[in-house]
Amino acid sequence: MNDTPPLFDNRFQRELPGDPETGARRREVLGAAWSAVMPTPVAAPRLLAHSAEVAGLLGFAPTTIASPEFAEVFGGNALFAGMQPWAANYGGHQFGHWAGQLGDGRAISLGELLAGGKRWELQLKGAGPTPYSRGADGRAVLRSSLREFLCSEAMHHLGVPTTRALSLVGTGEAVMRDMFYDGHPQAEPGAVVCRVAPSFIRFGTFELPSARGDVRLLRQLVEFCIARDFPELQGSGEALYADWFAQVCTRTAVMVAQWMRVGFVHGVMNTDNMSILGLTLDYGPYGWVEDYDPDWTPNTTDAQGRRYRFGTQMQVAYWNLVRLAQALSPLFAEVAPLQAGLDGFRARYEAEERAHLVAKLGLGEFRDGDAELMAQFQQLLQEGEMDMTLAFRALASIDIDAPEIGPLEQAFYSPAAREQVLPALTDWLQRYAARVQGAGQSPQQRLDAMQAANPKYVLRNWLAQQAIDRAEQGDMAGITDLLDVMRHPYDEQPGREAFADKRPEWARNRAGCSMLSCSS
Repeated sequence: MNDTPPLFDNRFQRELPGDPETGARRREVLGAAWSAVMPTPVAAPRLLAHSAEVAGLLGFAPTTIASPEFAEVFGGNALFAGMQPWAANYGGHQFGHWAGQLGDGRAISLGELLAGGKRWELQLKGAGPTPYSRGADGRAVLRSSLREFLCSEAMHHLGVPTTRALSLVGTGEAVMRDMFYDGHPQAEPGAVVCRVAPSFIRFGTFELPSARGDVRLLRQLVEFCIARDFPELQGSGEALYADWFAQVCTRTAVMVAQWMRVGFVHGVMNTDNMSILGLTLDYGPYGWVEDYDPDWTPNTTDAQGRRYRFGTQMQVAYWNLVRLAQALSPLFAEVAPLQAGLDGFRARYEAEERAHLVAKLGLGEFRDGDAELMAQFQQLLQEGEMDMTLAFRALASIDIDAPEIGPLEQAFYSPAAREQVLPALTDWLQRYAARVQGAGQSPQQRLDAMQAANPKYVLRNWLAQQAIDRAEQGDMAGITDLLDVMRHPYDEQPGREAFADKRPEWARNRAGCSMLSCSS
């Protein structure tokens, strides 16, 4: 890291058509991929937290981060030389229905930073209105910004493909929000988070021009995305487009399989929240499965239909890819190449799922009957109201020569449910032990593989809420402590075991812990 000025190369603006009108007036934007718009200054920007790892990736020295200018820039009050703020134009399917033009309603990209031989788009979320804000104010509150900041980094350290987060800046201003859309808005502290990714292009980026019949812009977007974000792909025309779509499908499969491995529920898998790079994008009403339930979703907006529940995330990702394929179809003479990409998604997801199954159970290799063994364990987790993270982590401590339930005791939420599943779980442990004994691994090999696949620490909603409660009272140490723990999710971290506890009773039905909305 050094103090040299950052170098920006804003290809998205330079190579794609822009909106002739500038500013935040709400409007329909035709024939353009972006609109120039400045962040709206805030009263008193103050750096609340930052990721040292992301700062290093971007080349920001500690002295730069500590300077007042850093908070000014990443709070939306100033720009580094070379920054050219814009909001992207895209559409999307929301909860299964076409929503038309959406766009960056409260996100403003500052520029594309070149650092360490890589390209990083820096984007402020909560920096004020844009042409795509519709009736909203373009701001974000501290609770949602803190959750996005922490989760972006926690997911990276878990090994899940994700956008990153550089900074969390308090604005010194209050924002009115109706958290559960029940007619009771409250003033909350405002904040701005700086998100970082090689690209923030989404499925909806291609859906909007296709829906409008703008094939010229659709083709421009595809060719730009391939050239900038998939430079390893060669060729031209349909063959190149087909290779690119296949890559998008496989990356999406890898991402969702990783979600399922760690028990992550995105909560709002609309097509405008699906990254073309296969990165977890837009951390809103997300959560981690605690007492195992494939039908669980943390999003109160989805409480009735549960479209985006944990157990259907693969199917929803496929549905979203079908929508993307339909949007791209004007560029293809026939559907076969697009169907091949979709088939590739299913094949890659199944392969990833098997690999994660083997690692999580410590089986060495996949054999006939292993899928059934996993399904039976998951059924026991659900019937026994057992914590998913704690249960899988505890499996590594089972004595294969004399399997007993002891290590799993900490995972139960309900004594009654424990008693109900105890006989079946004891039987399952016997069969599991026999399978592991036949795997030909040393105990250390099994332990290492299982602990590398089953995190001890995940960003449980109640942990994030504790950090939010402290931050809203002016104490930022909770953010720092939680971020530090989440840097090493697979390590034991003696003295920090409280961060690995199962959900406490006070958090079972508390807003922000078990229930979240899209309001932020």
